[in-house]
Amino acid sequence: MAEPFSWVPAGINTDVPSAARVYDFLLGGGHNFASDRMVGDKVLQVLRDGRAIAASNRSFMRRAVLLMMEQGITQFLDLGSGIPTVGNVHEIVQQANPDARVVYVDYDEVAVSHSQLILEGNDNAGVVQADMCRPDDVLSDPVVKGLIDFSQPVGLLMVAVLHFVSDEKGPADVVARYRDAMPPGSLIALSHLTADFKPQEMGAVVEAMKHSRDPMYFRSLGEFEPMFAGMEVLQPGVVSAPQWHPELGPAGEGGPADVYVGIARKD
Repeated sequence: MAEPFSWVPAGINTDVPSAARVYDFLLGGGHNFASDRMVGDKVLQVLRDGRAIAASNRSFMRRAVLLMMEQGITQFLDLGSGIPTVGNVHEIVQQANPDARVVYVDYDEVAVSHSQLILEGNDNAGVVQADMCRPDDVLSDPVVKGLIDFSQPVGLLMVAVLHFVSDEKGPADVVARYRDAMPPGSLIALSHLTADFKPQEMGAVVEAMKHSRDPMYFRSLGEFEPMFAGMEVLQPGVVSAPQWHPELGPAGEGGPADVYVGIARKD
């Protein structure tokens, strides 16, 4: 039976877990259902530092946005943004620059609904319900076109989403299509879970997510690095999340290395 939450859009089957809500659970958020918590508990049973891995990825996102701002970026497109929690992109950038513009994109109805509530009255931020694997749909959306000026550099975020893109959908091709649509000087941040360090535990996570809306596809460093093709990868290169610019904020140094990250510039 569906759980009766006022913030749940009509028609949502809360018995089917989703990645956005499982991630929200791992981050300690409150916008998840019993089905999501059941999957999250299974993940934590086999991956005891699962919460630390989620937090490490979230910390990378914050540091990536700060670096983009240092490079002069004032508009951001966050693909697969998930359910809003503390430290959203618009909160980070608009605290420093109220005129900065942010568009969130997600296909999860709860993520989009809650984002709309949070962004009510914010003329410089918007949310789009769309599948990021269909770049033409995303980039032609009226909200995106209304807030993002593609004659100026864009900060594009694809954080903790590419491991939900199957080989058949071609994650590198998806990245390349967005890269080609971005103006010169744009910065693209990518992060990706890997099984390089914990193959047995991560295999169990894949199994736990198999029957959710969002099965997972962990990839090696050798599989992730080509997703930056055609761009200049900024220092320190493609590394584990705790190794990436720890001077920009809490990075969980010495923490889990199970997320590969990087930022690249389109010339």
